[in-house]
Amino acid sequence: MALPFFNGQSKKREQIIAIDLGGRSTKAVHIQRRGDMNTLLRYCIMDAPIYEKNLSVDLLADHLKAVYQALEAKTKYASLSIGITDSLVRHTDLPQIPLEDMRQILKNNSKNYLQQDLPGYTFDCYFIPARSTGAPGEGIKINAAAQKLKVLVGGAKKQLADDIQAAVRQAGLIPDQVVPGIIGPINAFELAMPDLYTKDALALVDIGFKATSICLLQKGELIVSRVVNIGGDRLTQGLAESMGISYAEAEGIKVGMPAEVQASLEPLLTPLGRELRASIDFFEHQQDKTVGQIYISGGSARSEFIMKNLEAELMAPCKPWNPAATLQLALPPAQAAEVEHVASQLTVALGTAATAF
Repeated sequence: MALPFFNGQSKKREQIIAIDLGGRSTKAVHIQRRGDMNTLLRYCIMDAPIYEKNLSVDLLADHLKAVYQALEAKTKYASLSIGITDSLVRHTDLPQIPLEDMRQILKNNSKNYLQQDLPGYTFDCYFIPARSTGAPGEGIKINAAAQKLKVLVGGAKKQLADDIQAAVRQAGLIPDQVVPGIIGPINAFELAMPDLYTKDALALVDIGFKATSICLLQKGELIVSRVVNIGGDRLTQGLAESMGISYAEAEGIKVGMPAEVQASLEPLLTPLGRELRASIDFFEHQQDKTVGQIYISGGSARSEFIMKNLEAELMAPCKPWNPAATLQLALPPAQAAEVEHVASQLTVALGTAATAF
């Protein structure tokens, strides 16, 4: 699935750099594709530039140069994700018209189709095929008589997308795609667990720094997506305040989770669990399906306590998963030893890379 606000692809790439511009840290991967095999050549996780809003093109370009140097990549093609709080993904119905016309309709009348005025936004569309009832491999047949198409729309501020492209070029790279970060976990899950991806109903939860995304899928189709403005930062800050320790100390013990901090963390997790449960309830009522499994990614997914706490709140099994599970690894020895530990943090970057292949 791709919703590129900018798409420079003239052909499928053999190698790509994919960069997840996170709030606290930037995660990047260098992927090579040979035939049907994707190989992870290198990854990096580094502190994001210190800023609140309006990151300058120059500062972002310098940061991207540092990321590129850390990856030691030969290719200059780069795909980037826009954060889940800076982009949106919505469902709508649109007439059967060319893609460029769809984008123009959304630009001129976003309130009618997306229930929100979005001036200065750029859009892209992904056509949602009807669920196939035929034999595998037959493909999807579009009903020419249908008046409208079911469409997944991605949107972001045009100025932001333009600034990212400018920074990529200033860093000496070639902008290949800019995509909404919320689809990263979906693409990564499809590659890592293709059999589970097409099962009945499942939820993908990605706990980021400032916010958490939840995507609810039915047989591989995204039905509901939502962003909850609670992330790892609020958990760490709350832990620091309740225990009277520094932010850095709280961050260090949050995942390791000594028994004495569990009582302080549990009330911080409850609001997140309730918000995620509300999204699952909406999906189950709408689809008349029970979500049987919840897969969680992000740095917080490394905490067994956080998994168990969310599982109790969500009333469904919660599991961490490895987005690099089906990748061939050609990493330097030090990274090869660490990749399983950090893989959950690479989910959006790996899903962004998937759109280039």
